[in-house]
Amino acid sequence: MEKKLQHFMNSGLLDSYILGTTTIDENLEVESYIAEFPEVAAEYDRLQENLEILAKANIVEAPRYILNDVFKEISEETPVVKMNSRPERRTPWFSIAASIAAFIFAGTSFLLNDKNISLSNENQVVVEEIFDLRSDIEENNNKLENVMLQFMKLNNPETEKYVLRGNSRAKNLKTVAYINAVDKTSMIDVVSLPKLPEDQSYQIWAELQDRMVNLGILDESERKLKTIPYMENALGLSITIEPKAGSQMNSNNNENSVAEIVLKNNK
Repeated sequence: MEKKLQHFMNSGLLDSYILGTTTIDENLEVESYIAEFPEVAAEYDRLQENLEILAKANIVEAPRYILNDVFKEISEETPVVKMNSRPERRTPWFSIAASIAAFIFAGTSFLLNDKNISLSNENQVVVEEIFDLRSDIEENNNKLENVMLQFMKLNNPETEKYVLRGNSRAKNLKTVAYINAVDKTSMIDVVSLPKLPEDQSYQIWAELQDRMVNLGILDESERKLKTIPYMENALGLSITIEPKAGSQMNSNNNENSVAEIVLKNNK
C-alpha cells in the first residue's frame, strides 16, 4: 500500500490535477486517493495554497487607460450582459411536483364541476318530472272524487232511474237518466246511440207543461255519465234527431222524437 501511495505521489498527477491538465479518468483516480489517504489530502491542500500564493505574487496591475478602453470597446460593439454572481438555481423537485399537482387539481376540479352541472341538470329534470307526476296525481284525484260524488248520487235513495229506449227509427238507442228531485240534480248515461249522418245529432229535451226545453246534445263518443240541467216540474224527457244547427221543438211537434219517458210526479 505504501509503495502504491509513494508511486502516486511521485507520478505528478496531483500537480497536474491542481493545474487542471488531467483527463477525466485521471481526475477520478486523484479524487479517490484524496478521499482515501490523509497524506494525499494534506498535500492537495498544500499545493492549492502554494498555487494561490504564486498567483498573488505574479499579479501585475494593468494601466487604468487599458481598463477604460476595454469598457469603451465593449459598450460600442458588444451588448453587455449582466452576469449574476450566483449560479443558476435549478427548479427544486418539489416545485415540479407542486406544479403537476396543481394541473391535476385543476383538471379534477373541471371534471367535478362538469359532473356537478350534469347532476344539477338531471336533478332539475327529476324535479320537473315529480311536479308533473304530482299534477297527474292531483288530476286523477279530482277525477276520482267526481266519480265518487256521481256514485253517491246514483246510490242515493232519492235518485230515480229512467231507461230511455229507441223506437223504430233508432232501435239500438239506449240511455239511462238519473234524477234526484230532492238534490235537484240530473245525469244521463249514454249506453248506445245508432250512427247518424254528419249533419245530424241526438238531442235531449225536458217536457214542461207549456214547452220543451233543450238539455243538450248526446254524442256516442261521450259514453260516460254526464250531468244535464235539472228542470223543476218536468213531465218527461225526450230524445230527438235534429240538425246540428239545432231545433226549437214544441209540445205539438214531436215527429223527430226517437225515445221518450214520463217522469214520476215531483215530491
